[in-house]
Amino acid sequence: MENQRQGVDMARVITIDYDRCIGCKTCETACSLVHEGRINPAEARINVARYEQIGVNIPVTCHKCEDPICMAVCPQKAITFDPALGTRIDHSRCIGCKLCIMACPMGGVSLNPTSRQVIICDLCQGTPECVKVCPEQALEYVDSGIWSQKKRREAVSKLSRFLEETIQ
Repeated sequence: MENQRQGVDMARVITIDYDRCIGCKTCETACSLVHEGRINPAEARINVARYEQIGVNIPVTCHKCEDPICMAVCPQKAITFDPALGTRIDHSRCIGCKLCIMACPMGGVSLNPTSRQVIICDLCQGTPECVKVCPEQALEYVDSGIWSQKKRREAVSKLSRFLEETIQ
């Protein structure tokens, strides 16, 4: 897929289709293996939250916010924003205060329990392993413009269904 529009790099994001996620946690396994060299889902940059009482699995990862609050609260300026890959952590500057973890409204920043370092999705430097291994294709790596269009279409579709149900 072309990742440029009018000569400007488009940011890419991982999108999640929650209806497709089966909770297999293959994404967690792949992520920890790529980043840590071992299989330990607690060290993954993506985590699947299971809500068994209602049968829902929700993969949680960094949403690559345009104005990341995690970056704004970092007292050491250890978190920076890369237009192509989103938020980045400079571990040589991080003091481990965990303000970024507390500030992230999406739950996309976490603490590696082994290294005790803050971790965040780095999109595997542009080739997210979690997307490649997802057996149900619940994860996609798309440019943010396509994601925005897709979300708008979904919202219109949901509104249309809601209105049809309400009017009847």
